[in-house]
Amino acid sequence: MLGARPPKERADAARNRRKVLAAAARLFAEKGVESVSMDAVAAAAGVGKGTLFRRFGDKSGLAAALLDERERDLQQHILSGPPPLGPGAPARDRLAAFFAGYLEYVLGHLDLVRMSETASPGARFRIGAYRFWHRHVAILLAEARPDADAEPLSHALLAAVSAEVAGVLRAEYGAGRAAAAVTCLVESVSHQPRVAHDSR
Repeated sequence: MLGARPPKERADAARNRRKVLAAAARLFAEKGVESVSMDAVAAAAGVGKGTLFRRFGDKSGLAAALLDERERDLQQHILSGPPPLGPGAPARDRLAAFFAGYLEYVLGHLDLVRMSETASPGARFRIGAYRFWHRHVAILLAEARPDADAEPLSHALLAAVSAEVAGVLRAEYGAGRAAAAVTCLVESVSHQPRVAHDSR
C-alpha cells in the first residue's frame, strides 16, 4: 500500500533508534558520510555494535533511515498535496512534477542518498521508498502510455535520477541543465506517440 507506515516500535528500541540517528547525523555532518564507520556511530550513540547492525544492517540502511523523514514528506505531497505533484493533474504532468521534485530531493541530500543506494550491491532496490517511487511512476506511466510496458520502463526512468547519475549531471552541467534533461526525458517517454494514418 502506498504510504503505509511501519508498526510502532518498543519504547527502548525507539529510544536507541533516535540516539543512533542523532549520532550518525552529527558525525556525517562533521566528517562526511564516507569517513564515518559504523563502529564510530555505535560508540557516539552509546549502543552496542550488535544493536546497530541488527537494526540498520549496514551504512546504507543507516543512511536510508536518516532520509526517511524527508522521503515521507515527498510521499505525502504525492498522496495528498496540490497538483501537479499531488492528485488532480494529468498523468504526464504528475510524472514531470514527481521527477523534478525527486531530483531536487536527491541533489539536496546527495551523499546520504548515494550511500543508501550503493553501500552494497542492489541496495537501492531494497529500500522501501524506492518501491514506493517505482509503483507511483508505474501507475502514472500506465495511464499516460497504455501502449508501453510500465513496470520495466519505470525502473529505466528512475535510473536517470539515481544518486550516481544525478551527481554526475550536476557536476558536469549544473543543477539547472540536469533538471531540464530529466524533464525532457520524462516528457519524451510519457508522450503518447501519434498513430500514422495511411492516406493512400
